[in-house]
Amino acid sequence: MRSLLFVPAHDARKLSRGLESGAGALIIDLEDAVPEAEKPRAREMCAEFVSAHRERLPLFVRVNALTTGLTADDLAAVVRARPYGLMLPKCTGGRDVALLDAQVSALEARYDVAAGSLRLLPIVTETAASLFGMESYAREAGARLSGMFWGGEDLASDIGALANRGPDGRYTAPYQLARALTLLGATAAQVPAIDAVYTNFRDPEGLKAEAAEAARDGFSAKVAIHPDQIGPIHEAFTPSSADVHWAQRVIAAFDASPAAGAIAVEGKMLDRPHHRAAQRVLARGAPVQRG
Repeated sequence: MRSLLFVPAHDARKLSRGLESGAGALIIDLEDAVPEAEKPRAREMCAEFVSAHRERLPLFVRVNALTTGLTADDLAAVVRARPYGLMLPKCTGGRDVALLDAQVSALEARYDVAAGSLRLLPIVTETAASLFGMESYAREAGARLSGMFWGGEDLASDIGALANRGPDGRYTAPYQLARALTLLGATAAQVPAIDAVYTNFRDPEGLKAEAAEAARDGFSAKVAIHPDQIGPIHEAFTPSSADVHWAQRVIAAFDASPAAGAIAVEGKMLDRPHHRAAQRVLARGAPVQRG
């Protein structure tokens, strides 16, 4: 899964366009994209859409934050529709994921949904306080944790920053730190790190550059806010033929000597971290398992 596309839950046209966008997954948004008065209708539309299209591609639902008092209504509406997973905004650490896990488990039992089948994808950098809890995901989040996604927009609001990017278009230091902590926290938790949205959807070159940096640094995917962003994201996260060939050589060498801690490939000494990196290269773009 190289790309995920946000679509508002109350907009039938954008939901339909999302299906045709080529995105690896959709994030159906019940939070920021939906006005307060529209949320009840959005929940109904979301549940109907998920029920109708969940076999077509992975569908996440972004519920409202645990502190809003709206999460329970969101979950009651969408869990029975059996989405691929739930995105949790304003997450402060692994305990929030564990709390949502408990609520989802109760609803899975009530609605005869397979236990543990819904995955959880938290947004882990939307408050300053959340940056201090990255290590907690590995310890406390539990088996449903399917990735960690960072974003700089809500964090800028929480900090009170005038902007989160400099004149060159690159994130300034606080957001570079949030990005790095997300990557490290996800690695510690052994789940994919997912890169933030690029908000200027009319700047494909800027998006390409940022997505390429994310792929280089170890992120597994990037989130889009417009269908036109899917192509550049996929291009950045698709391994070159040379990368695939090298990864296949590395994996084949370790498969041939499963007890080896280090092995020589084309004159280079490689160890088990190289083997894991090669596996990640081949995993990019592979079909998503929806079991």
